[in-house]
Amino acid sequence: MTELNPRSTASIAGHPIHPMLIPFPIAFFVATLGVDIVYLKTGDPFWARTSLWLLGAGLGFAALAALAGLTDFLGDRRIRALRPAWHHMIGNVIAVLLAAVNLYIRCTAGAEQSVASPGVILSAIVVLILLFTGWKGWELVYRGRVGVSDV
Repeated sequence: MTELNPRSTASIAGHPIHPMLIPFPIAFFVATLGVDIVYLKTGDPFWARTSLWLLGAGLGFAALAALAGLTDFLGDRRIRALRPAWHHMIGNVIAVLLAAVNLYIRCTAGAEQSVASPGVILSAIVVLILLFTGWKGWELVYRGRVGVSDV
């Protein structure tokens, strides 16, 4: 029987790994923005330090999600043929690079000094990009049927 839907190459027992991992970096990056706003409102250095941990955790899980996503992307030519797959991948690469720059700035300039600017701005841009790439990711599932079982 020929597979009708593009399949997820990185899977466990037929369940795609990429969608299992993506909630973590999304939650960490969105929480970074929230914590940045709390720091700006309170001035409590605890929140500036917390944002460093959130960015680091987000980048770690983003690397895992990217590995699974890239495996899927490269594993089935039908996925590469979908325009939303390219938008999803390129947007996420940009978001992760901006988060990495954000972490670097905070580590070198000091967490508290860099939250107000450019920290919170970079955090907000990352969240906006994630809204776009999330939309494109769900478009891959709901319209492109990527990783959806044929049965």
